[in-house]
Amino acid sequence: MKKIILSSIIIAAVLFTACTDGSQPSATQPENKPEEVVGLVENVLTKAEQDALSPDMVIQSLKEGNQRFMRNDLTARDHSAQVRKSVKAQFPKAIVLSCVDSRVPVEDVFDRGIGDVFVARVAGNFVNEDILGSMEFACKVSGSKLILVLGHEHCGAVKAAVDDVKLGNITPMLAKIRPAVESIDYDGDRTSKNQEFVHMASQSNVQNTIKKIRTDSPILKEMEEKGEIKIVGAVYDMDDGSVDFLE
Repeated sequence: MKKIILSSIIIAAVLFTACTDGSQPSATQPENKPEEVVGLVENVLTKAEQDALSPDMVIQSLKEGNQRFMRNDLTARDHSAQVRKSVKAQFPKAIVLSCVDSRVPVEDVFDRGIGDVFVARVAGNFVNEDILGSMEFACKVSGSKLILVLGHEHCGAVKAAVDDVKLGNITPMLAKIRPAVESIDYDGDRTSKNQEFVHMASQSNVQNTIKKIRTDSPILKEMEEKGEIKIVGAVYDMDDGSVDFLE
């Protein structure tokens, strides 16, 4: 009887050891901690850092950010920390006017974080009174050094403007893009089926938008003439993620 009891105790001990060995952490075993991210950015742009920037420096930083985007080498950021640190103020480098197209993620395209850039979006990246007011706020009030009008290839709004589409509120919206299409000197197929013409229309629309900014906003025109800001254009290529700055 004693042998049976002893054997049972030994078997129970073996089973207990097998069940607990390596499968459950001991009371003294430290918990696994998340691996520290090297180069994690948690700061946001300050007023002093914004003041130290020139328009050309901002353009260069956007170009460098786009190169990182193309290499899939985006900067690691602590967004929670940046959210908390940007609550009381913001000092962005630039304001970017982009199309609403979901395939153009502006902040990612330039590897920018919270508090880095203002972004205005409207189908076809044209300007109206509200967007001009937003640009004046960004530059005159908040100190941004650059206005970037960002068009893109395969733009549905530009294609619709090329074909002079008529549909609800889209009609008056496209009327703001049509002048850029009509100003192009081109003898070939002037429809959205012609990719070459659509590309020309996208560039012309960016250039026309820049012209309207200078014409319709004396505040921004004066700031540019004084060298306080620059107003530039670019076109995003959906095929490879590159941004071509227009000289």
